[in-house]
Amino acid sequence: MKRAFRPAPSLASLLLAALFAAALAGCGKGDDAAAGDDAAAAPLPQPQQAGGAITDMPAKPGPGEVPLGGEAPPPPPPDLLPADERFGLPPLEDNPETGLASSDPAATAEPTPADAAAVLRDYYAAINARDFARAYAAWSDGGRSSGQTAEEFAAGFADTAGVESTVGDPGPVEGAAGSRYVEVPVMVTATFADGSTRRYAGRYALRRAMVDGATPEQRAWRIASADLREAAE
Repeated sequence: MKRAFRPAPSLASLLLAALFAAALAGCGKGDDAAAGDDAAAAPLPQPQQAGGAITDMPAKPGPGEVPLGGEAPPPPPPDLLPADERFGLPPLEDNPETGLASSDPAATAEPTPADAAAVLRDYYAAINARDFARAYAAWSDGGRSSGQTAEEFAAGFADTAGVESTVGDPGPVEGAAGSRYVEVPVMVTATFADGSTRRYAGRYALRRAMVDGATPEQRAWRIASADLREAAE
């Protein structure tokens, strides 16, 4: 059996085949590089915002949050007053609604019968000092309860050189028509300009108001009337 004769490939044909294979390989690498460049240039997927935050939370802040968009923060709450250690309330001296001082006894203390006796001692001290305006003011209703004007009152002591008084213990306090009354016994020795003396004994009735709206002056003890008579030596 005869074999078919095939001529051996020449050197030129082998070179052409090698060049063709290299060209094909270069084309493939170029396509892959272009594909890589396109992938690098394309943006990565990301969430799309429609006027809100990425997390879909509201854009405006809630209570106590930092304001957004230039909005002014809410004003801070007013400072609290210090609490009272017993009841948890502001002490009265710091309370702008009342303005009272809980630690001030004079703000709530009521005049006592002893205060009424002190008014009479000051009354006679003013007469001795010839401060008749102060003595006149010791009478209630601005002095008018004495039944005299301020001038008439002062003129009544024109011949009096001095007085000595002994103020006794006040009686019980009695109430009537929005007022309180107390009687205080008194003994007085008056010395006149000619050197003569006279003694008087009796009692004063002092009054103070208790009605709503009364002024501090009206709530203080003032002389309402007097019943003094000359005493035997």
